[in-house]
Amino acid sequence: MKSKRLGQSDLFVPEICLGTMTFGEQNNQQQAFEQLAYALDKNIHFWDTAEMYPVPPRPETQGSTETIIGNWIAKNGQRDKLVLATKIAGPQQGGSQIRNGQTKFIATEIESALNDSLKRLQTDYIDLYQLHWPQRPTNFFGTLGFDNRHVVPSHDITPIEETLLALSNEVKKGRIRHIGLSNETPWGTMKFLQIAEKLGLEKVVSVQNPYNLLNRTYEVGLAEIAHYEGVGLLAYSPLAFGYLTGKYRHGARPVDARITLFSRFSRYTNPESDWATEQYALLAEKHGLSLTQLALAFIKQQFFVTSTIIGATNLEQLKQNIDAFVIDLSQEILVEIDEIHQQQPNPAP
Repeated sequence: MKSKRLGQSDLFVPEICLGTMTFGEQNNQQQAFEQLAYALDKNIHFWDTAEMYPVPPRPETQGSTETIIGNWIAKNGQRDKLVLATKIAGPQQGGSQIRNGQTKFIATEIESALNDSLKRLQTDYIDLYQLHWPQRPTNFFGTLGFDNRHVVPSHDITPIEETLLALSNEVKKGRIRHIGLSNETPWGTMKFLQIAEKLGLEKVVSVQNPYNLLNRTYEVGLAEIAHYEGVGLLAYSPLAFGYLTGKYRHGARPVDARITLFSRFSRYTNPESDWATEQYALLAEKHGLSLTQLALAFIKQQFFVTSTIIGATNLEQLKQNIDAFVIDLSQEILVEIDEIHQQQPNPAP
């Protein structure tokens, strides 16, 4: 398993990160334990979770994912082998009702959220603590552009300086090793970097954003930041909620699949995505690959990707996803991918 440096930190992480947001909803604790053990056996020791998980977010299950991971650590130890990443939820536009959907990234709420995550994870430090989505209204979670609806009074938005100071203090306490962003824009990322440098505070080492064949918006702005500022991408949703496995082709809705179970996950459900998915599937077949192999290999070959977050609802899926990382796409295939992308760019931002 190849490793990459996480931003400008002292951490090196494998090219695969285990996503866990199904633990406690589509996966019970026993199934989750099997995935965690298998991942670690494959040297996938980078695990990502969040205080909001599992998804879809519900008050009765909130925090269950962290609890399951904490139970695994309590039973199996090996905390020193792991790179644990978790996130503090933002305000309610992300679908979360944590803190009544009124989260502010201020010291008291960061401290409280971190306390709860540490308790559930049964550890005394987090390797990477991330802001799950911006506190300010902006374009994320399926919104392509920043437009009129996002231009609202900002007096209730916590200044970035205040947030960075709170996070930096937690780093000084030893409860966080590094900080990161998620669902962030180029402007937001640069402001966090600029203010950190100006005030001598902790710099973000990563941005966890969606990136896949149906959503390459990261390439516009953020990829250049990754190159010049040393902030790597943790690519989530690499298989587009399973669309890029091919299991939803031709209108199929397999039993127990996420899109079948939870109608709210409509981000990739549109005619443009269906058309693009079909073209990528045919391209994969032409070259003797599965669509999963094509989709995951494409991501890992991008210079700005530090690690790809893969999740699975069963162990066999996880094995197939991990095995796909041995594939390297030829220049010919990469050119053909770009030709499809030019015909239908970013159908599911």
